[in-house]
Amino acid sequence: MAERAVALAALAVAGVASAQSSVTLFGVVDASISGYSNSSRDLNNGVTYNAFGFPVAYDPFYVNRGSVRTSSRGMSHSGYNSSRLGFRGTEDLGGGLAASFWLEAPVANDDGSQGVATFSRRSTVSLSGGFGEVRLGRDYTPTFYNNSVFDPFGTSGVGTNLIQTATSAFGNPTRASNSVSYFLPANLGGFYGQVMYGFHEKTKYSPGLATPDEANNSRTGRYVGGRFGYANGPLDVAVAYGSNTVGDGYYAGTTTKVNTFNLGASYDFGPAKLFGELSQAREKTDIDGDFFARPASVASNKLNGWLLGVTVPVGAGLIRASYSAVKYKSGDNNPFFNEPNPKANKLALGYVHNLSKRTALYATVARISNKNGADLRVSGDFSPKFISNDIFTPKTSTGYDFGIRHAF
Repeated sequence: MAERAVALAALAVAGVASAQSSVTLFGVVDASISGYSNSSRDLNNGVTYNAFGFPVAYDPFYVNRGSVRTSSRGMSHSGYNSSRLGFRGTEDLGGGLAASFWLEAPVANDDGSQGVATFSRRSTVSLSGGFGEVRLGRDYTPTFYNNSVFDPFGTSGVGTNLIQTATSAFGNPTRASNSVSYFLPANLGGFYGQVMYGFHEKTKYSPGLATPDEANNSRTGRYVGGRFGYANGPLDVAVAYGSNTVGDGYYAGTTTKVNTFNLGASYDFGPAKLFGELSQAREKTDIDGDFFARPASVASNKLNGWLLGVTVPVGAGLIRASYSAVKYKSGDNNPFFNEPNPKANKLALGYVHNLSKRTALYATVARISNKNGADLRVSGDFSPKFISNDIFTPKTSTGYDFGIRHAF
């Protein structure tokens, strides 16, 4: 009898504990039939130039050859939502406090080559209450939130806006590791906000001359950013800023940062929801470090972009469309040797048909037009960059995704 009483007491304690904490398994499996095509042309028309901009060689093989086309078709993933597998949990600590964790891994379900080997999508632990939330670990950067939230395609698949593609290649990170974030509480009448600091975690030597390895004094990898906005009813508007240290050398005497600013907004009219975003990323190099190794001058490069988008609900479906454009401007304004500023634009159209709250069929098509040496591509198989380093540079890039997404 006593043993039964002890067992019942243990079950009661377990019931209280389970009521105070929870763990959830979640994920998305998204598979699609995808195709990509890139048409390129020889910008120099068979002429090779030296570093000073003068022609030094001529190859008639390339003259009037026309375009060179590459294409690929096959099974892909993450055309509508990024495939993932994750675990999240919350424990009620009492007094309005809660502790939470979030572990989320990328999944390549088309060939199984990527699974729960790393939690590189998100790996955080946090403490929240009436003061807001303090979150530690790897998470999305504030500037990426705007790129994603104000994109009708959510930065997934071939429809991903050019702002995200170009600024990511420019040095604006999607996620920051080793970060500390603070989020404002949710009861501020529609106002929300976040600040983030990501540690570079490099060993610092003092004085720096004590080591021949200048990387030991590097701050590369440090991130500082914030996002603040207002959401009430159909309106959502937010501004974000982030600074990412992409290069730092004591002996080189320079610190290079990519500073990104964007402003996004959306308004739901009912029959249609409109999206818009303005963005600027600036590569800034500061002169510091060893006085004798300082360069004479450092150019600053800039990338401007904008986006307009719309979603239109149609019964159980949703029509999506966006037009985005980016333009690169070099800080080196030498009129004799500079190419015209590269620029590109992208048109994306898509349709989603919801079979249920968790399962959807989707189709997306997109086309990029490059000018003045820009090298942005629809295909996720290429590492996107803005300026081509090859003799052939893509003039147009097209792609499509037809797939199914199931969330759980």
